[in-house]
Amino acid sequence: MADTLTLKSYNDIPTVDFAQNSPEASSYDMFRQWRAATPLVKVPIGFGHMVLALRARTVEQVVGSETRQLETESKILQGVFDGPIYDFIAQVMLFANGEVHQRRRQPVARTFAFKLMEAMRPKAAAIAAELIQERLGKGPFDYVNEFAAQIPARIIADILGIPRSDLPVFMQWISDTAEAIGFIDVARRPQIEKSLTEFSAYVDKLLADRRANPRGDFLSEYVAATAASGDMTEGEIRAQVVGLILAGSDTTRNAMCMTLFQLLQHPEQWRALVADPDGLKKKASEEGLRYEPVVSGIPRVAIEDMAVEGYLIPGGAMLAVSLLSVLRDPEVYANPESFDIHRTDQQRWHLAFGAGAHRCAGEALARVELEEVLAAIARLAPNTRIVGQAPRLNPGAIRTVDQMRVEFA
Repeated sequence: MADTLTLKSYNDIPTVDFAQNSPEASSYDMFRQWRAATPLVKVPIGFGHMVLALRARTVEQVVGSETRQLETESKILQGVFDGPIYDFIAQVMLFANGEVHQRRRQPVARTFAFKLMEAMRPKAAAIAAELIQERLGKGPFDYVNEFAAQIPARIIADILGIPRSDLPVFMQWISDTAEAIGFIDVARRPQIEKSLTEFSAYVDKLLADRRANPRGDFLSEYVAATAASGDMTEGEIRAQVVGLILAGSDTTRNAMCMTLFQLLQHPEQWRALVADPDGLKKKASEEGLRYEPVVSGIPRVAIEDMAVEGYLIPGGAMLAVSLLSVLRDPEVYANPESFDIHRTDQQRWHLAFGAGAHRCAGEALARVELEEVLAAIARLAPNTRIVGQAPRLNPGAIRTVDQMRVEFA
């Protein structure tokens, strides 16, 4: 660590508040201004503050060995000290560290491997084609719920062996439970807890079924892997399945919406994808994830006092890589404010999926789904258009699309 006498103090980090900014100003405008002026800012969070790292060069340090993943701190700061939400956060691998995180993640990683998920491409393409054909030439529809939400839900349901008839309530559980991860609206807490309780009970039944009747599918393999290790509680086993379903559903749905919207806002790039859907689907997906990241940041906790960009961050302080800022950092990306599926400066490890030991376990499946959906729409509905109001991403730890109406043609 640098000499602490040469460092600026934590109190010297500029404090900003989104609520105080003009409603006409976009988040990206604010981050661009802040990033040019300072590498770090502090934002109010619950009963305290979180430091946001704004520049790409800070990422490796902020997610490195000097910090750890948030555990239950974020819930405690929101006044959630017990109950279904607290228990889920305490048991899921996303909010664990060290040996506990590795123990929870290993059975998932083993059964959710890249090769296995790549084999899901034909299924993703077939489901997308089926949903497109049902709506082709039939006028505007709710793209968010009737299409984008259906793709990951149907795929994860097939992976887990969930009957299609259970999908409506299953999707509601996913939507409600996803709110447990971010900052919870107090008025929504009872509904979130109700859905999380019902969701958990449903997963318990699925696990019991696979133990009694193994099918050679993902869930059967996962049950066998956890039984072989013998070092996970029943609550932990269940929480990883619930967490995996969330990771592969909510974020993917929103990415499908905003990436298609940006493509249609840039007709020349949409025409390029239509002309070569298989050749450009990966580039289009990666640019969509960069330009409108669905996850707003990578939160961490300083293990001990640490120096970041000339400031002394005290041990125990909460900090995060701001993906809304870092993924538009001009030190990394040429013309970062421009949506460009032809760019050549995408990073090998896309930060939209996180970084380090906690990188998204569902990355491979999310990529497959997003790429195959974009390719299918370009191939089958090349004259697709947005109808009505442009979609927007609501602020939060996971940014959700407010609405989006589309016509396939």
